[in-house]
Amino acid sequence: MTKIGLLAILLFSFIWVQPHRFDNEIAAFETQDKQTPPPTNPILFTGSSSIRLWPDLQHYFPDKVVLNRGFGGSELSDVRHFADRVIIRYKPKQVVVYAGENDIASGKLTAQQTYANFVDLFQYVRQKLPNVPFVYIAIKLSPSRRQYWAVVNETNQLISDYIARQKNAAFVDIRPSMLGSDNQPLPSLFKADSLHMTDAGYQRWAPVLKPYLK
Repeated sequence: MTKIGLLAILLFSFIWVQPHRFDNEIAAFETQDKQTPPPTNPILFTGSSSIRLWPDLQHYFPDKVVLNRGFGGSELSDVRHFADRVIIRYKPKQVVVYAGENDIASGKLTAQQTYANFVDLFQYVRQKLPNVPFVYIAIKLSPSRRQYWAVVNETNQLISDYIARQKNAAFVDIRPSMLGSDNQPLPSLFKADSLHMTDAGYQRWAPVLKPYLK
């Protein structure tokens, strides 16, 4: 084997074994599942911290069988990376996703790039679970990320237009429910970081989302 060939193999091996930043969180889900088996055919919620930090998800939807598999400050590409382990394996009756905000604010992606990440995730889930309804929660307008609002709104529009052309898919726009009389996000819906939501924020989300849940 040539030195170049050996170097290529070593480089590939190095890339292959590089840990993902959310490996430990996903492994913790799997350990939890062994200790306490997850419900059968749940409505599967996943995505970034707005899902991960949703307190007592079951309390908000007592007549539904729900499972929260939000993790870290994940981006759409992270959800796609772990889709087999946080979505597909649970054989959900419905999939609910909130992700994209971190793509824009942390990953500095454009609306088109964030939209492309969404389409990649959606098409993968649809390939694996062709008959399972898919719900996407619109990216919220976080006060601490005001400089990204134009990109957020453009991304939401692109994703909404795409979903409108799909079967068994819904775009749920929670943004209006979070605005005050001045058409600005209500500060009381956010924690001190003006990013993550208080319980009051989730109380605004739940009734908007509930009609879409199977």
